[in-house]
Amino acid sequence: MRTFKENLTGYAFISPFIIGFLAFTLIPIVASLYLSFTNYNLFAPPKWIGIENYKKMFTGDPRYWQSLKVTLIYVFAGVPLRLAFALLIAMMLNTASKAVGLYRTLFYLPSLIGGSVAVAIMWRNVFGDLGIVNILLELIGIPTVRWFGDPTAALWMLIFLSVWQFGSSMLIFLAGLKSIPRSYYEAASVDGANGIQQFLKITLPMLSPVILFNTVMQTIAAFMTFVPAFIISKGTGGPLDGTLLYSLYLFIQGFEFFNMGYASAMAWIMLIIVGILTVIIFTTSKFWVHYESEGGR
Repeated sequence: MRTFKENLTGYAFISPFIIGFLAFTLIPIVASLYLSFTNYNLFAPPKWIGIENYKKMFTGDPRYWQSLKVTLIYVFAGVPLRLAFALLIAMMLNTASKAVGLYRTLFYLPSLIGGSVAVAIMWRNVFGDLGIVNILLELIGIPTVRWFGDPTAALWMLIFLSVWQFGSSMLIFLAGLKSIPRSYYEAASVDGANGIQQFLKITLPMLSPVILFNTVMQTIAAFMTFVPAFIISKGTGGPLDGTLLYSLYLFIQGFEFFNMGYASAMAWIMLIIVGILTVIIFTTSKFWVHYESEGGR
Protein backbone atom coordinates (compact mmCIF):
# COMPACT_ATOMS: atom_id res chain seq x y z
CA MET A 1 0.00 0.00 0.00
CA ARG A 2 2.84 2.37 0.84
CA THR A 3 4.54 1.66 -2.47
CA PHE A 4 1.28 2.37 -4.31
CA LYS A 5 0.93 5.74 -2.53
CA GLU A 6 4.54 6.65 -3.33
CA ASN A 7 3.99 5.77 -6.99
CA LEU A 8 0.77 7.76 -7.03
CA THR A 9 2.58 10.77 -5.61
CA GLY A 10 5.25 10.46 -8.28
CA TYR A 11 2.65 10.25 -11.06
CA ALA A 12 0.89 13.30 -9.60
CA PHE A 13 4.12 15.31 -9.83
CA ILE A 14 4.79 14.30 -13.43
CA SER A 15 1.15 14.56 -14.51
CA PRO A 16 1.54 18.13 -15.93
CA PHE A 17 4.23 16.85 -18.29
CA ILE A 18 2.21 13.74 -19.23
CA ILE A 19 -0.93 15.80 -19.91
CA GLY A 20 1.05 18.36 -21.90
CA PHE A 21 2.82 15.64 -23.90
CA LEU A 22 -0.46 13.91 -24.74
CA ALA A 23 -2.39 17.10 -25.52
CA PHE A 24 0.25 19.03 -27.45
CA THR A 25 2.53 16.34 -28.89
CA LEU A 26 1.34 12.75 -29.15
CA ILE A 27 -2.33 13.34 -29.99
CA PRO A 28 -1.56 16.05 -32.62
CA ILE A 29 1.06 13.75 -34.20
CA VAL A 30 -1.42 10.88 -34.49
CA ALA A 31 -4.14 13.26 -35.72
CA SER A 32 -1.87 14.72 -38.42
CA LEU A 33 -1.02 11.21 -39.64
CA TYR A 34 -4.73 10.44 -39.98
CA LEU A 35 -5.43 13.78 -41.66
CA SER A 36 -2.69 13.16 -44.22
CA PHE A 37 -4.96 10.47 -45.71
CA THR A 38 -8.01 12.72 -45.83
CA ASN A 39 -9.43 15.71 -47.65
CA TYR A 40 -9.86 18.25 -44.85
CA ASN A 41 -10.49 21.99 -45.21
CA LEU A 42 -10.99 22.89 -41.50
CA PHE A 43 -14.69 23.64 -42.06
CA ALA A 44 -16.08 20.19 -42.88
CA PRO A 45 -15.40 16.74 -41.42
CA PRO A 46 -12.33 15.01 -42.87
CA LYS A 47 -13.08 12.74 -45.84
CA TRP A 48 -10.89 9.66 -46.24
CA ILE A 49 -9.14 9.62 -49.63
CA GLY A 50 -6.29 7.18 -48.97
CA ILE A 51 -2.92 8.06 -50.50
CA GLU A 52 -4.29 10.69 -52.91
CA ASN A 53 -2.49 13.52 -51.08
CA TYR A 54 0.83 11.72 -51.47
CA LYS A 55 0.14 10.90 -55.13
CA LYS A 56 -0.67 14.54 -55.82
CA MET A 57 2.46 15.63 -53.97
CA PHE A 58 4.81 13.47 -56.03
CA THR A 59 3.10 13.52 -59.43
CA GLY A 60 0.80 16.53 -59.71
CA ASP A 61 2.31 19.48 -57.83
CA PRO A 62 5.32 21.23 -59.42
CA ARG A 63 5.41 23.81 -56.61
CA TYR A 64 6.01 21.00 -54.12
CA TRP A 65 9.16 19.93 -55.95
CA GLN A 66 10.24 23.57 -56.22
CA SER A 67 9.80 24.03 -52.46
CA LEU A 68 11.83 20.87 -51.81
CA LYS A 69 14.57 22.03 -54.18
CA VAL A 70 14.74 25.49 -52.59
CA THR A 71 14.84 23.99 -49.10
CA LEU A 72 17.63 21.53 -49.94
CA ILE A 73 19.72 24.36 -51.42
CA TYR A 74 19.02 26.44 -48.32
CA VAL A 75 20.05 23.59 -46.01
CA PHE A 76 23.12 22.32 -47.85
CA ALA A 77 24.47 25.83 -48.51
CA GLY A 78 23.40 27.56 -45.32
CA VAL A 79 24.27 24.99 -42.65
CA PRO A 80 27.96 24.49 -43.63
CA LEU A 81 28.47 28.26 -44.01
CA ARG A 82 26.80 28.91 -40.68
CA LEU A 83 28.89 26.30 -38.87
CA ALA A 84 32.12 27.45 -40.51
CA PHE A 85 31.44 31.07 -39.55
CA ALA A 86 30.44 30.08 -36.03
CA LEU A 87 33.65 28.07 -35.60
CA LEU A 88 35.75 30.95 -36.93
CA ILE A 89 34.22 33.42 -34.47
CA ALA A 90 34.48 30.90 -31.62
CA MET A 91 38.20 30.48 -32.28
CA MET A 92 38.63 34.25 -32.31
CA LEU A 93 36.83 34.52 -28.97
CA ASN A 94 38.75 31.65 -27.39
CA THR A 95 41.21 34.04 -25.83
CA ALA A 96 41.99 35.45 -22.42
CA SER A 97 40.99 39.01 -23.38
CA LYS A 98 39.23 41.02 -20.68
CA ALA A 99 36.56 42.12 -23.16
CA VAL A 100 35.84 38.63 -24.48
CA GLY A 101 32.63 38.40 -22.42
CA LEU A 102 31.28 41.53 -24.10
CA TYR A 103 32.26 40.21 -27.52
CA ARG A 104 30.48 36.90 -26.89
CA THR A 105 27.31 38.77 -25.90
CA LEU A 106 27.43 40.99 -28.99
CA PHE A 107 28.01 38.06 -31.33
CA TYR A 108 25.17 36.09 -29.75
CA LEU A 109 22.62 38.90 -30.07
CA PRO A 110 21.70 38.14 -33.72
CA SER A 111 20.68 34.61 -32.72
CA LEU A 112 18.72 35.92 -29.76
CA ILE A 113 16.54 38.12 -31.97
CA GLY A 114 17.27 36.56 -35.36
CA GLY A 115 14.00 34.67 -35.75
CA SER A 116 11.81 37.68 -35.08
CA VAL A 117 9.55 39.47 -37.53
CA ALA A 118 11.37 42.77 -36.87
CA VAL A 119 14.72 41.34 -37.98
CA ALA A 120 13.20 39.89 -41.16
CA ILE A 121 11.74 43.31 -41.98
CA MET A 122 15.11 44.90 -41.28
CA TRP A 123 16.73 42.35 -43.60
CA ARG A 124 14.32 43.37 -46.37
CA ASN A 125 15.41 46.98 -45.97
CA VAL A 126 19.11 46.11 -45.83
CA PHE A 127 18.89 44.20 -49.12
CA GLY A 128 16.44 46.55 -50.84
CA ASP A 129 17.29 48.27 -54.12
CA LEU A 130 18.37 51.33 -52.12
CA GLY A 131 19.54 49.34 -49.11
CA ILE A 132 22.92 49.47 -47.46
CA VAL A 133 24.15 46.30 -49.22
CA ASN A 134 23.65 47.76 -52.70
CA ILE A 135 25.11 51.09 -51.55
CA LEU A 136 28.28 49.33 -50.39
CA LEU A 137 28.47 47.30 -53.61
CA GLU A 138 28.20 50.50 -55.63
CA LEU A 139 30.89 52.21 -53.56
CA ILE A 140 33.42 49.45 -54.28
CA GLY A 141 32.54 49.30 -57.97
CA ILE A 142 30.49 46.08 -58.01
CA PRO A 143 27.18 46.08 -59.90
CA THR A 144 24.17 46.24 -57.61
CA VAL A 145 21.90 43.23 -57.24
CA ARG A 146 18.11 43.13 -57.50
CA TRP A 147 17.71 40.93 -54.45
CA PHE A 148 13.92 40.83 -54.74
CA GLY A 149 13.82 40.38 -58.50
CA ASP A 150 16.17 37.44 -58.95
CA PRO A 151 15.10 34.07 -57.45
CA THR A 152 18.69 32.96 -56.87
CA ALA A 153 19.68 36.26 -55.23
CA ALA A 154 16.57 36.19 -53.02
CA LEU A 155 17.42 32.69 -51.80
CA TRP A 156 20.99 33.70 -51.01
CA MET A 157 19.61 36.64 -49.06
CA LEU A 158 17.82 34.11 -46.84
CA ILE A 159 21.00 32.03 -46.57
CA PHE A 160 22.98 35.10 -45.48
CA LEU A 161 20.38 35.74 -42.80
CA SER A 162 20.75 32.17 -41.51
CA VAL A 163 24.54 32.51 -41.45
CA TRP A 164 24.19 35.77 -39.49
CA GLN A 165 22.28 33.87 -36.79
CA PHE A 166 25.31 31.80 -35.74
CA GLY A 167 25.29 32.62 -32.02
CA SER A 168 24.05 29.33 -30.57
CA SER A 169 26.48 27.24 -32.63
CA MET A 170 29.28 29.63 -31.71
CA LEU A 171 28.70 29.19 -27.98
CA ILE A 172 28.68 25.39 -28.33
CA PHE A 173 31.89 25.49 -30.38
CA LEU A 174 33.43 27.81 -27.81
CA ALA A 175 32.64 25.36 -25.01
CA GLY A 176 34.18 22.56 -27.07
CA LEU A 177 37.32 24.57 -27.76
CA LYS A 178 37.81 25.25 -24.07
CA SER A 179 37.67 21.52 -23.34
CA ILE A 180 40.72 20.83 -25.54
CA PRO A 181 43.84 20.68 -23.32
CA ARG A 182 46.38 23.41 -24.09
CA SER A 183 49.14 20.86 -23.63
CA TYR A 184 48.21 19.33 -27.00
CA TYR A 185 48.96 22.59 -28.78
CA GLU A 186 52.14 23.14 -26.78
CA ALA A 187 53.42 19.68 -27.69
CA ALA A 188 52.54 20.27 -31.36
CA SER A 189 54.39 23.59 -31.32
CA VAL A 190 57.47 21.91 -29.90
CA ASP A 191 57.28 19.38 -32.76
CA GLY A 192 57.19 22.25 -35.26
CA ALA A 193 53.51 22.16 -36.26
CA ASN A 194 52.17 25.47 -37.57
CA GLY A 195 48.72 26.92 -36.91
CA ILE A 196 47.02 25.21 -39.86
CA GLN A 197 48.49 21.84 -38.94
CA GLN A 198 47.37 22.25 -35.33
CA PHE A 199 43.88 23.13 -36.52
CA LEU A 200 43.65 20.09 -38.82
CA LYS A 201 45.34 17.57 -36.52
CA ILE A 202 44.15 18.72 -33.09
CA THR A 203 41.25 21.17 -33.19
CA LEU A 204 39.05 19.46 -35.76
CA PRO A 205 39.45 15.88 -34.45
CA MET A 206 38.91 16.93 -30.83
CA LEU A 207 35.97 19.12 -31.81
CA SER A 208 34.35 16.56 -34.11
CA PRO A 209 31.66 15.41 -31.59
CA VAL A 210 30.61 19.03 -31.19
CA ILE A 211 30.59 19.48 -34.97
CA LEU A 212 28.34 16.41 -35.24
CA PHE A 213 25.92 17.80 -32.66
CA ASN A 214 25.80 21.23 -34.29
CA THR A 215 25.37 19.72 -37.76
CA VAL A 216 22.38 17.65 -36.72
CA MET A 217 20.69 20.43 -34.76
CA GLN A 218 21.27 23.12 -37.40
CA THR A 219 20.08 20.82 -40.19
CA ILE A 220 16.82 20.17 -38.37
CA ALA A 221 16.42 23.88 -37.59
CA ALA A 222 17.08 24.83 -41.23
CA PHE A 223 14.27 22.57 -42.46
CA MET A 224 11.88 24.30 -40.06
CA THR A 225 12.79 27.86 -41.11
CA PHE A 226 9.61 29.81 -41.75
CA VAL A 227 9.47 33.39 -40.45
CA PRO A 228 12.28 34.92 -42.60
CA ALA A 229 10.92 33.39 -45.81
CA PHE A 230 7.36 34.44 -44.98
CA ILE A 231 8.24 38.05 -44.12
CA ILE A 232 10.84 38.66 -46.83
CA SER A 233 8.65 37.19 -49.60
CA LYS A 234 5.45 38.64 -48.06
CA GLY A 235 4.04 35.15 -47.76
CA THR A 236 4.31 34.29 -51.46
CA GLY A 237 7.69 32.53 -51.69
CA GLY A 238 8.65 34.87 -54.54
CA PRO A 239 10.15 35.96 -56.74
CA LEU A 240 9.21 33.03 -59.00
CA ASP A 241 9.07 30.75 -55.95
CA GLY A 242 12.77 31.41 -55.32
CA THR A 243 12.25 31.62 -51.55
CA LEU A 244 9.46 29.04 -51.33
CA LEU A 245 10.85 27.04 -48.45
CA TYR A 246 9.13 23.76 -47.57
CA SER A 247 7.65 25.08 -44.34
CA LEU A 248 6.30 28.16 -46.12
CA TYR A 249 4.61 26.09 -48.82
CA LEU A 250 3.18 23.83 -46.12
CA PHE A 251 1.72 26.91 -44.42
CA ILE A 252 0.29 28.17 -47.73
CA GLN A 253 -1.41 24.85 -48.41
CA GLY A 254 -2.77 24.52 -44.88
CA PHE A 255 -3.81 28.04 -43.94
CA GLU A 256 -4.29 29.87 -47.25
CA PHE A 257 -5.72 27.13 -49.45
CA PHE A 258 -7.19 25.24 -46.45
CA ASN A 259 -5.80 21.94 -47.75
CA MET A 260 -5.05 20.73 -44.26
CA GLY A 261 -4.90 17.07 -45.29
CA TYR A 262 -2.35 17.87 -47.97
CA ALA A 263 -0.34 20.00 -45.53
CA SER A 264 -0.33 17.12 -43.04
CA ALA A 265 1.02 14.80 -45.74
CA MET A 266 3.76 17.34 -46.51
CA ALA A 267 4.66 17.49 -42.82
CA TRP A 268 5.11 13.72 -42.64
CA ILE A 269 7.27 13.66 -45.77
CA MET A 270 9.44 16.40 -44.26
CA LEU A 271 9.75 14.32 -41.09
CA ILE A 272 10.91 11.35 -43.17
CA ILE A 273 13.42 13.48 -45.11
CA VAL A 274 14.88 14.96 -41.93
CA GLY A 275 15.03 11.51 -40.38
CA ILE A 276 16.88 10.07 -43.38
CA LEU A 277 19.39 12.93 -43.39
CA THR A 278 19.94 12.52 -39.64
CA VAL A 279 20.57 8.78 -40.06
CA ILE A 280 23.03 9.50 -42.89
CA ILE A 281 24.90 12.03 -40.75
CA PHE A 282 25.15 9.62 -37.82
CA THR A 283 26.11 6.70 -40.07
CA THR A 284 28.92 8.61 -41.74
CA SER A 285 30.08 10.09 -38.43
CA LYS A 286 32.04 6.92 -37.61
CA PHE A 287 34.51 7.94 -40.32
CA TRP A 288 35.20 11.45 -39.06
CA VAL A 289 34.08 11.81 -35.41
CA HIS A 290 36.76 11.22 -32.80
CA TYR A 291 35.83 9.94 -29.32
CA GLU A 292 38.66 9.69 -26.79
CA SER A 293 36.72 7.22 -24.65
CA GLU A 294 36.51 4.79 -27.57
CA GLY A 295 40.14 4.70 -28.45
CA GLY A 296 39.97 7.31 -31.16
CA ARG A 297 36.65 6.39 -32.79
